[in-house]
Amino acid sequence: MDNIYEALRESHATQRTLCRRLSRMKPDDPRAQETFQALRIELAAHAAAEERFLYAQILFDDMGLKSSRHALAEHHEIDECVEAIEEARNQPDAWPELVRKLSHEVHHHLREEEKKFFQLSGKILSDKQKVGLAARYRRDLNRMRGVLA
Repeated sequence: MDNIYEALRESHATQRTLCRRLSRMKPDDPRAQETFQALRIELAAHAAAEERFLYAQILFDDMGLKSSRHALAEHHEIDECVEAIEEARNQPDAWPELVRKLSHEVHHHLREEEKKFFQLSGKILSDKQKVGLAARYRRDLNRMRGVLA
């Protein structure tokens, strides 16, 4: 049966693919802005749905408070990287370093989440909750993709 972690890993795979693709592009590549927009949407939609349907649950448990706060702070750092790239749209010299920083932040967050946060939250949530949260997360992720597009 599908659970929240399987659902999250699907978006994580998409994020990793888009980061790798974007990192290999030059700022003047016509596909660069399209790829960046796809990544921006995926990151924002994923963060919103994940915060609502995983982090919020874990924040209510004392054991998960510190980890949830840390993960939320990393989402904020990723948002700031995305904003910096948007602001530097007409600065091609800044592009490679900003994209490299975003990719680093995303990969770090996903790795930490999958290796630490999933294990901790897995101890807090019941199997029934994990299944129910997956469905709610997927619905909200798809809804947010539409809102952000």
